[in-house]
Amino acid sequence: MEIRPVGGRTTTDLVADKAFISCSGETPYNKEGLLQGHAIDSALSEAGLQQAEAAGRYLKDVRFSRVFVSDMLRAVQTAESILKHNSSCLGLQMVRDPLLKEKMSSNLPSFGIAEGRKVKELKEMAEAAGQTFPGFTPPNGETQEQVKQRVQEFLEKMLQQVGSERCRDGGQDGPLETCPVEGKPDNGLRDVPVHVLVVTHGALMCVAVRYFVEELGCCVPQGCDKAYMFSLSPNTGVCWFILTVKEEQQRFVLSGIRCVFVHRADHIKH
Repeated sequence: MEIRPVGGRTTTDLVADKAFISCSGETPYNKEGLLQGHAIDSALSEAGLQQAEAAGRYLKDVRFSRVFVSDMLRAVQTAESILKHNSSCLGLQMVRDPLLKEKMSSNLPSFGIAEGRKVKELKEMAEAAGQTFPGFTPPNGETQEQVKQRVQEFLEKMLQQVGSERCRDGGQDGPLETCPVEGKPDNGLRDVPVHVLVVTHGALMCVAVRYFVEELGCCVPQGCDKAYMFSLSPNTGVCWFILTVKEEQQRFVLSGIRCVFVHRADHIKH
């Protein structure tokens, strides 16, 4: 994937894309502090359903043009609740993409031998191995590098679809309004024409955010340290990135990316 330095937009930029990334709601495994990845396809708990409803109300005024969701049940249920509250999504079909699954491996449980165990046990395994959590990969588990490869593949696919959509619409974007509105899902940035919703899982989001910052040069929000950026998102926590895309040699490439906020969970605190 070709990346351009983050900075001001240029005359060749095609589209600024609002990408809202949400973690799925709570499941009974979350409630018990148990690890669940690809091998455990649990439904949302009652609290998780309420969190998904709250996320839907929080994002109800964002006009989404595309919705990508992990094909795991808890993510699909979360996305359905978000779409239900959003009038711009009437008739919009979500795309269920296995690339957005929680940590997995082709023939093995996602968290390896730690699947279904308490998170505390995985932290103890990491400490015993002289590694840190959540970067530690237990035996038979999917590595951080393998997860990153899935993130890269999904991002490339999304760029081509979003770029093609904007190209059909014609024209470049006008300037963005940048007066922050604290607590609002648009954060005061308006008139970005393409809004993408991605509903996935906590461990994958950790890897994705780190990849955006460390390898794609994503700008970090003012006052936000990297330790918080790279931490696990709460259930239905929302992250918002703005991606600038340009067309080059008959394909669409990322020329800039910045983060507006991460792990926002105001909707479940009230």
